[in-house]
Amino acid sequence: MSEENKDIGILKEIAELLNEGTDTKDVLSGVLKRLLQVTGLQTGWIFLMDEHGTHHLAADEFLPPALANDDHRRMCQGDCWCVNKYNNRKLNKATNIMECKRIEDAIEEKAGETCGLTHHATVPLGAGNERFGILNVGSPYKTHFQKNELALLEAIAYQIGTALKRIKLTQREQETALVAERNRLARDLHDSVNQLLFSLSLTARAGVEMTQIDEVKQTFGYIQDLAQEALGEMRALIWQLRPLGLENGVISALRSYAEMLGLSIDTDITGAASIPGTVEEALWRIGQEALANCKKHSQTTEAALSFHASKDKVVMKIKDGGIGFHYDENREIPSLGLKNMKSRTEALNGQFHLKSKTGSGTEIQIRIPF
Repeated sequence: MSEENKDIGILKEIAELLNEGTDTKDVLSGVLKRLLQVTGLQTGWIFLMDEHGTHHLAADEFLPPALANDDHRRMCQGDCWCVNKYNNRKLNKATNIMECKRIEDAIEEKAGETCGLTHHATVPLGAGNERFGILNVGSPYKTHFQKNELALLEAIAYQIGTALKRIKLTQREQETALVAERNRLARDLHDSVNQLLFSLSLTARAGVEMTQIDEVKQTFGYIQDLAQEALGEMRALIWQLRPLGLENGVISALRSYAEMLGLSIDTDITGAASIPGTVEEALWRIGQEALANCKKHSQTTEAALSFHASKDKVVMKIKDGGIGFHYDENREIPSLGLKNMKSRTEALNGQFHLKSKTGSGTEIQIRIPF
């Protein structure tokens, strides 16, 4: 078989493997393992990057002990040349060849066996204008990759990038479908069960007023109390399925909520994007908590909301000019409400920032990628 036909066969096999997957971790692990098998290379790893340039190890195969020890600690922290080059946008194609700073540091620190690995090829992962991370591959004592090897790695990296984009879009579609189904169920519960319980409560109340027999009055009163309790639980369930007020978007909902609390809110909105339902709901819950805190603790009736949406992230800030409080960033967040905001943000791989100073108000900033 010619070299060209062999490469085509490899690309076909990798493409079939990528097309079968729907989970990012499984897809990357599977394709990296197969890539090493068909190319004869010995080791490899994939870093996925977020918009801030922070990397995380998404897949790895046959890392030497110096890199794999301590639950891959050396791979999960610190800078290296390939990551820096990617973040500086100087990595636009397969690079031949890059010495591994992590390996050099491990040798210097006598952190474990490196098994002869000193260099690796680095290839950016992307599709169109979207960038996802880097693919690194190497072998012991291999310090040079031929042009045809780099071309094959570039083609495979493009396939991986396309698959990552497909998975990302599929996940968004699934989230949209889930939100739509939850909305439908919430409407059905409101229009049927909720109305039946309301009618039962009115009927029981009428029964109490119509009878003169104490035992019957008690029975109707008990039925009315049960109906009211069931109504409360049903409304809570409907709220969980579809938070009320989001029909016109999270900003409109937060404005209405602030008005209900008696707060005057100044809004600054920039950008436009279709925000996933899970992100929108998290912003709504966080915004509710922040505005409620403003009402309870700030001793002011004014707040400011800024909201910026782009194609891959949303940033929301809520600030008040109230009394504030002393907050040390190096210490634990002081209240359960603020901890809940942070937890909701980080559950969506977002970042939560809190600023407050006695006499200078409080500001929270939430940045969530999607």
